[in-house]
Amino acid sequence: MAAASLHITGGDTVGGNLAQTGLDGDILVWHDVLYDGDRCPGWPDAAAMAARVEFLFRVTGGGLNRERLLAAVRGQYQRLAAAGAYKRIVLWFDSCLFDQSMLVHVLTCLNQKDIRGLELIEVASFPGIVPFHGLGQLSPAQLATLYDGRRPVTPAQSDFAVRVDQAFAEHDVAVWRELAGMPSAPLPYVPAAMARRLLEEPDPRTGLGRLESLALDAIRAGNDAPTRIFQAVSAADSVPQFWGDTTLWAVINGLAERRPPLVCITGPAPRLPQWESPHDLNQYRILPSA
Repeated sequence: MAAASLHITGGDTVGGNLAQTGLDGDILVWHDVLYDGDRCPGWPDAAAMAARVEFLFRVTGGGLNRERLLAAVRGQYQRLAAAGAYKRIVLWFDSCLFDQSMLVHVLTCLNQKDIRGLELIEVASFPGIVPFHGLGQLSPAQLATLYDGRRPVTPAQSDFAVRVDQAFAEHDVAVWRELAGMPSAPLPYVPAAMARRLLEEPDPRTGLGRLESLALDAIRAGNDAPTRIFQAVSAADSVPQFWGDTTLWAVINGLAERRPPLVCITGPAPRLPQWESPHDLNQYRILPSA
């Protein structure tokens, strides 16, 4: 028998902390960088899931095998399809690009399954935490204080989510610009998140997105260890930070794989490990290409 509540969020850190809040219910942690790569809007069919697995396989450099990725992708949609069995569905998301792209997709999928009665917890700040990047910074006790602030998802928010999810999926830059320019929106953090997504489009002069440029700047400034590069890029990027270490390592790997390469990776493997690896991250050094 299902628990009374289902809590949906993004990221294992938040999911693990939610499990320690003492709040009743099951937890569904969504895993996908939905602001990036080819995908379909809304609920995917088998072919769309397979295509998404291929994208994730490529972007992780094969760090996760296809079978594991397919099981994870298929499993999260299966759990979402069963969400109607719960009396209460609570969505926990922050204002960063990663979370906002996930929020609109989950809302779109639930809407397509005619699953209603959703409640939303959305935050862009928390007392005493500066800079605030997202829910992953909050302890279980701090997360628990947000619960009473949940609000019903309105029809206008559900409809707006469908529009935004389609724009993400179809890589419609014109719609991205329109959404980024909205002075207000039914989901209030979408415009800023979309503006940040636009910065990741290749610059006409350099061919690099903002995260790529910040990583290259950090490396050229003498930061050669992965952790030092992470710290430098984090300090230089705008709040909220939507990316984590595996995303940044993928960006650095991409800089090394350009022709001609912009950086050189030395260490026990030609690429920084994005997931499981027998190699110690501290053994790697990254230098600008000559």
